[in-house]
Order: sequence, then C-alpha cells, then structure tokens
Amino acid sequence: MLQNSLLKPESIAVIGASENQSKPGGKVMYNLISGGFKGKIYGVNPKAISIEGVNHISGIDLLPKVDLAILSIPAALCVETVKTLAKAGTKGFIIYSAGFAEAGEEGIDLENQLISIAEKYNAQIIGPNCIGIINGHYKGVFTTPVPHYYEEGCELISSSGATAVFIMEAAHAVGLKFSNIYSIGNAVQTGVEEILEHMDATYDPEKSPKVKLLYLENIKNPFKFLKHASSLVRKGCHIAAIKSGYSEAGSRAASSHTGAIATSDTLIRALFKKAAIVYCNSREELINVAAVWQENKTIGKNVAIITHAGGSAVMLTDVLSSNGVNVPPIDEDKAKDLLKKLHPGSSVANPIDFLATGTADQLAEIIDFCEDLEEIDAMVVVFGSPGLFNVRDVYEVLHKKLKTCKKAIFPVLPSLINAGKEIQEFLDKGHVNFPDEVVLGKALASAANIDVPAYGKYDLAEMDYSRIRDIIAESKPGYLDTNIVRELLTAAGIEMVKEQEFYDEKGLENIQKSMEFPLVMKVLGPIHKTDVGGVSLNINSQEFLKKEFNRMMKISGAKGVLIQEMKKGEEFFAGAVKKGNFGHLVLCGMGGIFVEIIKDVANGLAPLSKREAEKMIQSLKTYPIIQGYRGRAGINEVAFADVIVRLASLVHLAPEIEEIDMNPLIGNEKELVVVDARIRLS
Repeated sequence: MLQNSLLKPESIAVIGASENQSKPGGKVMYNLISGGFKGKIYGVNPKAISIEGVNHISGIDLLPKVDLAILSIPAALCVETVKTLAKAGTKGFIIYSAGFAEAGEEGIDLENQLISIAEKYNAQIIGPNCIGIINGHYKGVFTTPVPHYYEEGCELISSSGATAVFIMEAAHAVGLKFSNIYSIGNAVQTGVEEILEHMDATYDPEKSPKVKLLYLENIKNPFKFLKHASSLVRKGCHIAAIKSGYSEAGSRAASSHTGAIATSDTLIRALFKKAAIVYCNSREELINVAAVWQENKTIGKNVAIITHAGGSAVMLTDVLSSNGVNVPPIDEDKAKDLLKKLHPGSSVANPIDFLATGTADQLAEIIDFCEDLEEIDAMVVVFGSPGLFNVRDVYEVLHKKLKTCKKAIFPVLPSLINAGKEIQEFLDKGHVNFPDEVVLGKALASAANIDVPAYGKYDLAEMDYSRIRDIIAESKPGYLDTNIVRELLTAAGIEMVKEQEFYDEKGLENIQKSMEFPLVMKVLGPIHKTDVGGVSLNINSQEFLKKEFNRMMKISGAKGVLIQEMKKGEEFFAGAVKKGNFGHLVLCGMGGIFVEIIKDVANGLAPLSKREAEKMIQSLKTYPIIQGYRGRAGINEVAFADVIVRLASLVHLAPEIEEIDMNPLIGNEKELVVVDARIRLS
C-alpha cells in the first residue's frame, strides 16, 4: 500500500533545490508550482534561493516537519539525509539520485541502508534513480512533458524514468490521456507489486482508472504481482506491459529441450498470460493498445473497415484476419439501400470503400448502417487527405459519432501534414488517432484476444501424494535413476510405456508374457546409444530379439539392455523447469523437428487448470496435426491435456523437482504414453 505522504502530501521539501531549471532540483519546483500544488514547498540548499511560492531553507536541520522529501543530491548524501528527515517525522521520500545498485557493490550497500531506515521509521521510498510521481495532487517530477491529469486516463508504472518520458511524449501525439504516473527506478522498497497492490485495494469501479500500462525491468515478487494484476483485471481493468531484459544466453547450455526453451521471455509471457496482461514489444504497441482501450467500449472480434483508401483497407484486413479478428462480409441485400447513397463504384462488401470523393454525409450514413448491423462489433474509419480539400467536416462527423454510437469506432487519420491542423482539433476534443492502420490492427487484435485471468483457478490431478513425497524424501539431488523416474510418474498417474531391463539372454524367454511385439531395444551403459548402434526398432520376433541382444552386448561398455513396447503415433514432448521465485514453467509441444528447429511450443505457469492445458495445446501451430488431417486420425487431445495438468500438479506438489523432461511421448487416437523421461531434483 502507498502512504498518503507519497500520494497527497500537504508539504514537500526539495533537497538540493535550485533556481536553475536545467537542474532536477530546479525543474521539479517549477513543475510543482505550475502543476497547481496547493501545499507548502521548501527549497533546501545552503545557497540562497528566491522563487515565488518556495520557502528557502539552508539546511535539513532547520526544516520543519514535512510529509514528502524529494532528494536531488549525490547518492552518498542520501542515506544520512533520509535518516535525519525520517527521524523528524517525514514519511514519504522520492529519490532522483543515481549511483545506487546500478553502480555496483557500494550502491547496493547504500540501498540496503535506505531500506533499514524506512522500515525503522515506517517511511516509504520511491526510487532511487527515478523521475518521480505525477498525479492529480502534485507533479513531483523533474522532466517534461507533464501531461494534464485526467481522472479516467491511463495509469503508468515505469522502471525507467527516460522510458516513461518517451511513452508520455509519444502518447501525446495520438491523444492518449494519463492519470497517475509512477517512475519507480531501482524500486528499492516500492516496486510494481506494491503499486498494483495499492491500485487493487483502493479500486473504485466508478472512479478508478481502467487502463494500466507497465514498463518493467524487474519483477521481484511474481506471485504478489499475479495476485493483484489478476484481481484488477477481474474487476474490469485492462493491463498492457513491456518487460525488458529477457535475452538469456545461458539457455544454450541447458541439459534438456525443456530447459533450453524456457527462456526469460517465455517465462514473462507465461506470467502475463496467467494474469490476462497484454504482452507488448515496444512503446508504440503499448500506446496503441492503451488507445484502443481508451474508448472504454466492448471491442468484439467482428470489425467493419470504412475507408476511402483501398490500399490501407487491404493492409488492415490482412493484419486483423491473420491475428484472429474477423472482417466479415456484409450481405448485399442489407447494404443495397446504403449503396444507393454512395458514389458509383463504391463497395460495401467490407471493407466499405466510399472512394476518394466520399463526403462527410456519406461517412455518417455508413457509420449509422454499421451501428445497426448485428454482425459488426466495432468500426475502423480510415480517412486522410490528398491535400485537395478540407477534411474538417469529415472529422466533425467522426467526433459526433464517437460520442453517440454504442459501438467502438477507431479513427485512422494518417495525413499528419496535409490535415495536421484538423487532426489536432480532433485530438483536442478528447479523441485518439491511430496514424498507422497496421499498428492499430495489431493493437486491436491484442486487445480483442485477451482472455480472463487464470491465476488462482487450477486443477490438482488426483495422484498418490504420499508416495510422491516419500520418493522425493528418499532421493538425492541430481538426476533420478530410471526406475525412480518411472515410479514417480506412475504415482502421478502419468503412463509410461512398458519396459524392462535384461542382463542375460535367459531372461528374454518370457518377455511375451509382459510385453507385446513390436519392441524397441536400447543398450544400457553407453551414453550416446545411437552413435554406437545401441538402438534397435521394430523387433517383431523372439529370434530377432535374441539376435539383437547378443549384438548389443558386444558393444563396448554394454551392461545390459532396456526393452520397451514400440508405440505407433506422433511424437510429443512435455516438461517443466523451475524458474526461481516464479515457480515452475510447464511446456509442451510436438516432438522431433517441431521442438528442435521450429520451436512450436506452448507454456504456462504451474499449477494449471484443465482449460489452460487445453488452450496450450490449441495454441500450437501444429494443432491441426493433433486434430487429424487428410483422413489421418487425430491425437487423443483429452489425454494430452491430462498429462499436462498432471505434470503441473506434480511439480506444484513436489517443488524440489528442478527439471523434468518427458521426450518423447507417443500419441495416437487412443492413448498417450511416455517413452523416455528425465527428472532432476534440486
């Protein structure tokens, strides 16, 4: 929770104040005054300061008790300053200063000292290495632009102060509005989790902003993050986020397919998916997704494209269609009356093209037509200017329809030069503009395809929990023996292919009592079995079985053989890997080339619900193979989903499992069985 000393201070002291607005300590005082802060402002500096509305104080020992202190001084001086002020009763601190954890061990030590002081005096710190806070009460930043406060505007939380500025600048150009902005910097004490917790606890469905934007460089407490982000989405909010710093070269050295695929980016995507957060790759994408939501109307998945520019309509149709949003054809009989009102050559098939000579009145007719059409959920209007005539009347129609229509309308006004003045007038009326139809299309698809949060809703499969715990307790860290792996998976209810180890020819005589031909034989001993001829497939007779046994026992290092029933079907893989305090990331996909080269993989954070497992399977590019194709039977999808849920349940109940890799699983229309598996305990 955030304290009132940070959110609504009645008095603010700027430590390191200046008359020079090119310095942070000077610019923040200007922003506080011009931003309408009504409380007392103290400028602390040994040198005299003469600024109207600011009380100059020469040293912190002479400063009366204040609610909030903003520090713009060297990092080395911050600890003693915070200690002195906190002891005197100051509860809120914003620290602009750099030179902390980002600067090395000494900076980390300074941060630890700040945490200790804050905890001792029940104070709260934003930063260090941040630009501050903007809200309706005060503008506590040293940067520009300082957006006008809109109660219904977006809330922004940013790890990077510079990125927050870049987002605000770019957002201004498209008409995106802001309410509360938090630059958290190093987040020594107050991070994204604490701010989301505050937003969740104080959420008012009538007054609180509905759109939250995040730029994150670190998530310290994933489950706290999930809890409050999911809660906010369930209450009706929308969250879009960028998470930087996801490249992970270390995955190249992983010991299994699962470990190699489970990169930090994969993990963050799984985290966001669990909370129904839209994952964004860039500031532009983040801003456009937010601008789509700013309409605050149901988006739906059936869009009408209204344009006088055929090329733009084609590009927009392509990007929408390829991202799960429909551009449904419009029935000719329904549209015949509309077509009569348009110029000859116009098309109403969807996209609706009313030509370069289209008028404002015609646009109004088209919008009204789509507003009454059941098969349309939202509209995109693409209208620019070749510079031959004024488009103000067209944009005025758009303005009126945006106010009166129940369905969402998304304007694409690309003529930033030819119609720059008119577009600015349009924005000044409180609207947004998407200058690029393809960028809008991607944002619209992201917003339309977002699911409900899955956090907190999971299915724990029935399994022999006591036996699982006994096996884990009796096992040593490292890779488990093959027999232990089989016993553990069996206790979890995951079926493995029948197999048996043999160390002499005599034991082979009764094999048909426990297994059915055809069989697979693998040599025991050598690590790289295929390289030494230690794998034999399609063994379909007792005679061939003995012959292959005798051949393999002559291989250097051979100790015996493993014989398995040979299953027919498609190859799959499933696995899980522990990712620090994020818990276990569960992955699945088709095996062979699909995982090694194409990397067609789905993922989710354990534990999982049956619905999550089903959606993971259905999200695979190779899902048509699972469904069946060209007369070929599909795969038992129910069995695949069950294996994924059981795998997620197993690692949830046995967190000591560091990594589990089931590869391959063989699946057909009847069954799905594990052929080979590895499990490593921490």
